[in-house]
Amino acid sequence: MTTHIQHAEQLSTTTLLRFATAGSVDDGKSTLVGRLLHDSKSVLTDQLEAVEHASRSRGQEAPDLALLTDGLRAEREQGITIDVAYRYFATPRRRFILADTPGHVQYTRNMVTGASTAELAVVLVDARNGVVEQTRRHAAVAALLRVPHVVLAVNKMDLVDYAEPVFAAIAEEFTAYAASLGVPEITAIPISALAGDNVVEPSAHMDWYGGPTVLEHLETVPVSHDLTACHARFPVQYVIRPQTAEHPDYRGYAGQIAAGAFRVGEAVTVLPSGRTSVIAGIDALGESVDIAWAPQSVTVRLADDIDVSRGDLIAPSDDAPAVTRDVEATVCHVADQPLAVGQRVLLKHTTRTVKAIVKDIPSRLTLDDLSQHPAPGQLVANDIGRVVVRTAEPLALDAYADSRRTGSFLLIDPADGTTLTAGMAGASFTAVAEAGPGAAAADDAEWDF
Repeated sequence: MTTHIQHAEQLSTTTLLRFATAGSVDDGKSTLVGRLLHDSKSVLTDQLEAVEHASRSRGQEAPDLALLTDGLRAEREQGITIDVAYRYFATPRRRFILADTPGHVQYTRNMVTGASTAELAVVLVDARNGVVEQTRRHAAVAALLRVPHVVLAVNKMDLVDYAEPVFAAIAEEFTAYAASLGVPEITAIPISALAGDNVVEPSAHMDWYGGPTVLEHLETVPVSHDLTACHARFPVQYVIRPQTAEHPDYRGYAGQIAAGAFRVGEAVTVLPSGRTSVIAGIDALGESVDIAWAPQSVTVRLADDIDVSRGDLIAPSDDAPAVTRDVEATVCHVADQPLAVGQRVLLKHTTRTVKAIVKDIPSRLTLDDLSQHPAPGQLVANDIGRVVVRTAEPLALDAYADSRRTGSFLLIDPADGTTLTAGMAGASFTAVAEAGPGAAAADDAEWDF
């Protein structure tokens, strides 16, 4: 059975790479993505013809490869990226899911969306401008989201005469900053997305650089995030009880395994109730199997007839997470409306949604020097900070550092369902400054705590 797990994991981790691009405004992210697609022969003829036509209509002689990703009319008119653009392409060595994220400060929340599932982040820097505040912001977001690999692409090297000292200085500054955040691996590559230097083909202008091209690195970087090696977690999405003549007593719990592997005969605990049982059977694609692993969608049958419903978490009894009603987390606020102390929210964690109150906002992160601004009282759009949330019902959260799937959650506006905040449970990448208690929370009687 272990061989089957290793084979499935090999297919999912060595042939598919999810990565995101990020950088400041006009650093050339969309051009880099367009160059990757064009030079790797991943662009259809009619797509390229449409880009050439649009470029000529704007008075450009050469095709503007950024138009391959900037699909919104406002993006094309302004020459900027506004929303996350997902692109799928492949080479003989690997398949890719790419998230091209915006560079403007007000769209930092979009980068959080794009990088939340990424295994690698490409951070672009304009060689003429070097590391700017938005570069540091994107490095901090990548570190917070525990993206395993970060590539620093120093772009527009053609505009600084392909000078090695310029590249070396930027690479040294960024590497020191990212390393201080705890980014585990940083690879710096000098490129010109417009001219194609070191994107897919090695540059003839930078013989001083002996490292890989961007595509070569993307094709060969080891993707080591092994979901089967994580703590086994199975959030219940749906209870199946057909109650038919053929299956009069069938009771199964359907969902997607978030992490780890489950086996028939294994002792498990259902959280938050704490009731225990043994896995009597696992059904996958209409067949009974002895073992299942992330990210398979399966139906689990238990030996005992216990109360299990949507939102419950099934975990091995010897490796079950602790349940809590007090959640401390690092968050990125994504809504236009602020998040304030005392605010009533809904907290969505895997398949479970519970009422909650924001008890405290101890600090907001200042990205210039990574200092913590104590007791800001509220977080506004694109702010990154620490929050303490009290939930009406217990939750089984892992630390985000241990599991990106079961350590993340969303705060939602109960009035209209708007997503307010993306949260990562547990400690952040840097020590949290001690802050005094926030303002007293509003009376929460109506929430039945």
